[in-house]
Amino acid sequence: MPMEVFGPGYQFLPRDEILTFGELVRTVRAGVELGVSKIRLTGGEPLMRRGVEDLVALIAAVPGVDDLAMTTNGILLNHHAEGLVAAGLNRVTVSLDALDEKVFSQMNGVGAKLERVLTGIETARRSGLPVKVNMVVQRGVNEQEIVPMARWGREHDVTVRFIEFMDVGETNGWDMSHVVTSKDILAGITRELRAVSVPASYPGEVARRWRFVDGKGEFGIISSVSQPFCGDCSRLRVSAEGRIFTCLFSSEGADLRSLLREAQTETEVVDFISGLWGRRSDRYSEKRGEVDQPKAEMSYLGG
Repeated sequence: MPMEVFGPGYQFLPRDEILTFGELVRTVRAGVELGVSKIRLTGGEPLMRRGVEDLVALIAAVPGVDDLAMTTNGILLNHHAEGLVAAGLNRVTVSLDALDEKVFSQMNGVGAKLERVLTGIETARRSGLPVKVNMVVQRGVNEQEIVPMARWGREHDVTVRFIEFMDVGETNGWDMSHVVTSKDILAGITRELRAVSVPASYPGEVARRWRFVDGKGEFGIISSVSQPFCGDCSRLRVSAEGRIFTCLFSSEGADLRSLLREAQTETEVVDFISGLWGRRSDRYSEKRGEVDQPKAEMSYLGG
């Protein structure tokens, strides 16, 4: 959530325009009926939602939800970790793009302190909450942090996933010259640390995995620019105010909120989601450079 956009004077949505916990749970139930078993709460920043532990508990209680995860910037994780575990959260992913304070500040853009994020990670781990770290790699900004981050993950038993810098939204100044490809990321790590490839743990896993040969953990690389995986994508995203997106690079989503507030039966919600997914033809990453369309911001839609 960039400071230049979400500063002190930013006017957030009125409460009645965002989905209630009940509406979010109804959405989850509809998804489960369609075969969904994994739910992720992401951002913006999910830990800013008042009563987030209550939401976690409600979703965790839905029969059929086998994996409930959260992606967070980690700034508030120290205060919420124990409550999230008690509520039923299965795991957490923390966005951490550098271990150098100056580079971290340049990348995160919200004035966060690195130590708060690292403390949140450690608190989560002590609370029994498995942690992964996502590092977006941008050439000319933080590529020198790749190997230090890999070493840190290995030493702290935290899986780090390195992500190619993506053209999500319209404001991050993306250019192909800013992308450090997965090939170069892997080469940089394996020049310093020996690792071997690991098979995917489930169909459609977005990260390709490598294990350190000494047995001290693993890391992953997400190649969404250089090696698109649109054909395997099975992710559906719902924004805070109830718009539903079939692609991370969509311009705008379909209006789920109105249906949730007007539908007479749960079947209507299931049919709406099923029909939307059945009609999807999203292949933005595979067509990159061939299409020119506005895209929703990452800070709005989440990862």
